[in-house]
Amino acid sequence: MSGPAHTGSWGDSARRIARIAWPVFVGQVSVLAFSTVDTLLVARYSTLDLAALAVGAAAYITIFIGFMGVVLAIGPIVGQFYGARQFEQAGRHLHQTVWLAMGLSVLGSLLLVFPAPFLALSHATPEVAERVRGYLLALAFSLPASLMFAVYRGFNVAVSRPKAVMALQMLGLAVKVPASTALVWGVPWLGLPAMGVLGCGLATCLAMWVQALVAWRVLRTDRFYEPYAIVGRGLDAPDRHALATHLRLGVPIGLSVLIDVTGFSFMAIFIARLGTTAVAGQQIAANLAALLFMMPLAIGNATGTLVAQRVGARDVEDASRLGWHGLGLGTGIAALMATAVYLARQPIVGLYTQDIAVAAAALPIIGWLVFFHIADAAQAVAGAALRAYRIAKVPLVINAVALGGLGLGGGYVLAFDVLGVSPPSLRGAPGFWAAATLGLVLAAVALCAWLARVLRRQRAAPTRDPAPAQA
Repeated sequence: MSGPAHTGSWGDSARRIARIAWPVFVGQVSVLAFSTVDTLLVARYSTLDLAALAVGAAAYITIFIGFMGVVLAIGPIVGQFYGARQFEQAGRHLHQTVWLAMGLSVLGSLLLVFPAPFLALSHATPEVAERVRGYLLALAFSLPASLMFAVYRGFNVAVSRPKAVMALQMLGLAVKVPASTALVWGVPWLGLPAMGVLGCGLATCLAMWVQALVAWRVLRTDRFYEPYAIVGRGLDAPDRHALATHLRLGVPIGLSVLIDVTGFSFMAIFIARLGTTAVAGQQIAANLAALLFMMPLAIGNATGTLVAQRVGARDVEDASRLGWHGLGLGTGIAALMATAVYLARQPIVGLYTQDIAVAAAALPIIGWLVFFHIADAAQAVAGAALRAYRIAKVPLVINAVALGGLGLGGGYVLAFDVLGVSPPSLRGAPGFWAAATLGLVLAAVALCAWLARVLRRQRAAPTRDPAPAQA
């Protein structure tokens, strides 16, 4: 895509990024609203169900996000084909990603049906464990639809059509909200019993299958997709070379995202050892942090999409400029949003719960959100820009050391006072958040430095290949 002439200014880059970022943001907020609605409903239903939601959501996110990261390697690959105007190649790669998503969904669903490792790590009580098993069983049936929709999402964002994704994500939310409300609390006049956290899982399953089926219908009927030759010849047979290309990029991306998310999910699992009140407070803080993250995630997706398209079009200077401008935009907005949340933290926590003990557990954690969120935004946008160049192995190593080692490992040492030197203020949940913040700062600095190195090399020796080699 050659597109109109661009001035190269910050304003020009911001406008281009915003055109993709705002629909991605709205769509991602709709997705996050699934867990926000569940948290709000279950927090008022029972503390036991809220604790089960925290543990169950941590297990599901660990599995789903890791596999989704593998699937979403479709983004930089299709984005480069799109920039090079190789539309049928982009469509062929969508077919291959469908095969990949189906295979991953079988493995992921089996892991959700047998959640014993997650329950053991959380030291869940029998009452909580029973609720977790029912919740994850419902989500096991939801996972295939979720991963198939991830294919649709990754392809559409890569070809600068995020509104098509946003519309279906909002449709999913429109199904999810009334379904969760009815299933969590029950509808006596319909003979529908209250199901608590199990109702959340069933509502998510319903919403995701509606999204996936409508997405399939859109791909078959919308004339926008005709140049990509997606329909009309059936699903292409699995192509070993195409799948290997995707996996070489997708597996490091999936592992990197998994390490990032595991920091959150395993925090909840370990904090569950401290009791239902502590893990309920963690669930509130984690949900709020995830809501904040939607903006830098959207800016990162938009930046990565545009950079990949310009790499495919062999426009090295514009790709570099967009990468840096996206990074500045994402971190600046993150700083403003995190500061606003910190200043309004008490009324915000009051929206989640009226339980004084749970609120008292959540409030100290939110104090870490300002630095946590700024660093998280920087590493997210820098990582997206690197993926646009099909560079995923170096970010994987950085995330493993900074987020997995220092963040989660250091958090465990602080929270449980393993060395006997943790100050009282960093024992328990605040210790995990302090270490996670430090890990994110390290990851952000390292990823930005590596991005600078990549961009210097690209400007010195512009690539002629629309699919550059991985690092």
